[in-house]
Amino acid sequence: MRLDPTRTAVVVVDMQNGFCHPDGSLFAPASETAIEAVTTLVSLARAAGAHIVYTQDVHPPEQFDDAHYYDEFERWGEHVVEGTWDAELHDGLDVRDEDLVVEKHTYDAFYQTQLDGWLDAHGIDDLLICGTLANVCVLHTAGSAGLRDYRPVIVTDALGYLEPAHKEYAVDHADWLFGETTTLDDIEFE
Repeated sequence: MRLDPTRTAVVVVDMQNGFCHPDGSLFAPASETAIEAVTTLVSLARAAGAHIVYTQDVHPPEQFDDAHYYDEFERWGEHVVEGTWDAELHDGLDVRDEDLVVEKHTYDAFYQTQLDGWLDAHGIDDLLICGTLANVCVLHTAGSAGLRDYRPVIVTDALGYLEPAHKEYAVDHADWLFGETTTLDDIEFE
C-alpha cells in the first residue's frame, strides 16, 4: 500500500493508561502489547512527513447522569474519567507538540470534535487507523471516517482488543463495508 505522506494522517485511537496499563480501569492486555507496533507506525509515518493524531477517550464524571438510553459507565464501568491518570495517554507513546490530540466523549473520534475540520484544513485524504479497542472506538472512528469520504485503513497488527474475536470482527467488518486493512510491513510512503 503506497501513500502520499502529505495527504495522510495516522490516527492513534485511545492508547491511554485506562486501556493499556495493567492498573487501568478497562485494561486489555492486547492494548499494552500494541504499543510497540503503534510507536513503530508513528515513527515510520513521522519520518515520511505524515501527520499524527492521538485521540483520548475522556469522560466528565457526570457525563451519563442524565442519560436516557446509553450509559457507558453502566456498560463498561467507570473508566478514563476526566482529569485522572486513567485518562492520560500512555507514556510509551511518542506524543509531540506538533501532533493533534483530540479529546472525545464517545466511541467516534469525529463526533463533536475538531478532527474533521483539522484533517480538511491539512488536506488529509487517507487515514491509517490504529489503537484500541478494535471493535469499539477504532471501528466507530474508521466507519465515521469512511462516511466523511476519508479513506480509512485499519493497521491490523497495531490494534488492542479485549478478545481476539473482537479484533477479527472489527477487521472483517471494516474491510467488507467501509474501509481497507493493511499491516505495518505493507505500508510504503511515496
